[in-house]
Amino acid sequence: MGFFWASTPSPAFATDAAASAIYNQSPPPACPMHNKDLPVACPVKKTGLSSDDEKLNPLTNMPYDLSTKKQPGQKIDLPTERTLSTIPRGEDQGQGVWEYPSPQQMLNAMLRKGKGDVPEDAVESMVNIHNFLNEGAWEEIEQWEEPYTQQTHIQPRLLKFTGRPDAISPRARYYNFMSYFFPDKYGSELPFDRHDWTVLRSDGAGNWKEVRYVIDYYSGGEDQFGLPAFYLDVRPGLDNVDNAVQRFNHWKEIMRPTWEKAMGHSPEAGSTLVSAAEKK
Repeated sequence: MGFFWASTPSPAFATDAAASAIYNQSPPPACPMHNKDLPVACPVKKTGLSSDDEKLNPLTNMPYDLSTKKQPGQKIDLPTERTLSTIPRGEDQGQGVWEYPSPQQMLNAMLRKGKGDVPEDAVESMVNIHNFLNEGAWEEIEQWEEPYTQQTHIQPRLLKFTGRPDAISPRARYYNFMSYFFPDKYGSELPFDRHDWTVLRSDGAGNWKEVRYVIDYYSGGEDQFGLPAFYLDVRPGLDNVDNAVQRFNHWKEIMRPTWEKAMGHSPEAGSTLVSAAEKK
């Protein structure tokens, strides 16, 4: 989930549950926080702020500075050190990478959002899983951006993000509708969360284009070890014709091996084709 927080090597992931995340093409991995026993506060887009609300960072929809102090009655000392992600932040390399919250900040955020009783001894594992799966989400975005990265030799960057748990995407509604007719192919559950990430795409000439990505989070039941598995569906939002063409070309590339096989062509025949972006 997009629970980064401030501006500032790949993090270490210490839990077996993190390693159990399932990476499939459709859909890929997602946030582990659907577990009702592990409530988590992710950034949520708000329509307005009351006089009692703290001023929020527009890039994250979270407070600019969340306290690392222990909560009243807190029994366990949680780490306050934060972990750097591998996700580039902002338009300039000098802005570094996004930084994940410390376990103490995560606990404070959950309590601040009224998540009720939070198991203190589970917070560190929740942070590890959360960070691990955010890295997986960014890998999916990098795959979508690969044709443009090959052209410009400039990696995409993450400008901002927001949680939109109450805004069910059209595709999620479609999948849910189709599950009534094809239950073996489409899951019947709606996503338990949604995020929008605004990605910066370079034109190779010093300019950036903002591309909104939609991430739907689904519960995936349990894996072979009995641990919860989660999936996410990542794609550019249908905000313009360019994004629609990008989605079409992306899925065309995924389905091409199946089509080539159905037409009796060898896999090697398909590998000689180039994308539309490469022809430009």
